[in-house]
Amino acid sequence: MANLNRVEIIGNCGKEPEMRFTPAGKPVTSFSVAVNSKFGENESTEWFNIVAWNKLAETCNQYLQKGQQVFVEGRLQTRSWEGQDGEKKYRTEVIANKVLFLGQRKQTEAEGTMAELEPDDIPF
Repeated sequence: MANLNRVEIIGNCGKEPEMRFTPAGKPVTSFSVAVNSKFGENESTEWFNIVAWNKLAETCNQYLQKGQQVFVEGRLQTRSWEGQDGEKKYRTEVIANKVLFLGQRKQTEAEGTMAELEPDDIPF
């Protein structure tokens, strides 16, 4: 019998991506995605913790912003560790293998100032 562990979600990025590096130097980026559902008059929001590795991690960190709509494809993975209080902690995450930026990227202050530069100010 075949096995399948695949997740596809479309939602909004809940916080700015956070990139860090493993001791071996591999980039890893974490962010959350909120998916809203409506059943009749009941509305709910499900939050997903997303983890991207390597080049995908760098791309997410560079281009993804809080509030932006995003499509994430990946697999579920649960990890465990022992907390400072001695209790075992668990966290289920989506390990992304594909991330598509669907919504408009908000213009940052730095991007907004580029249009205000004079042609003589550009160094190339």
